[in-house]
Amino acid sequence: MSVFKRLRDLTLSNVYALIEKAEDPIKLTDQYIRDMQEDLEDAEKAVAAQIALEKKFKQLYEEQAQLVEKRGEQAHIAAQAQNIDLARRALEEKKAAEAKAAEYKTSFDNNKAMADNLRGKLDEMRKQLTDMKNKRETLVARYQAAKAQEHINKSLAGFSSDSASAGLKRMEEKMLQAEARAEASNEMAQSKGKSLDDEFAALGKDKAVEDELAALLKQYEKKE
Repeated sequence: MSVFKRLRDLTLSNVYALIEKAEDPIKLTDQYIRDMQEDLEDAEKAVAAQIALEKKFKQLYEEQAQLVEKRGEQAHIAAQAQNIDLARRALEEKKAAEAKAAEYKTSFDNNKAMADNLRGKLDEMRKQLTDMKNKRETLVARYQAAKAQEHINKSLAGFSSDSASAGLKRMEEKMLQAEARAEASNEMAQSKGKSLDDEFAALGKDKAVEDELAALLKQYEKKE
């Protein structure tokens, strides 16, 4: 028995509630939609068969109604011609046609009422199927959003701001150490790379500065 047939007596809102409580609401919704489509196809066949009966009895009724009118006219013609036997036969067939017409009219009315009722139910089934398909789109969006949120929460659960700060501090310390080593290495490379001429040139630069400083100070010596 399909899900739809089990739940056909429930309101659509109750069905939505059951779906939303399911472990996988998308799968249950898709199954429910498939079941509804199958039931809708069966209902369409039943309605088509009922409409065929409605049309059949309508045709039979109309044929007998036309025969009633025809035999009545023929009875008048026979009576005018003073053909009593022919007029009597026409009236007898007219009466039989009237009985059949009344019978067919009753069958037509009954079958039309049933067909109209089935048409209404079929329209309601189509509306419910459309509502369910629209509901599926909403459920898919909500389900995907919930899964994404769950994934983010799991990721955040393993993430600690304290551990992140400590890790960043360790990285900064290692960076400072690396920079210090690089600077020391650079100074060593520069000192090792000096030639004898470079050292004498530096010495000369230092003497010139001292001479200029001595001359400057001499200008401000107190005269006795």
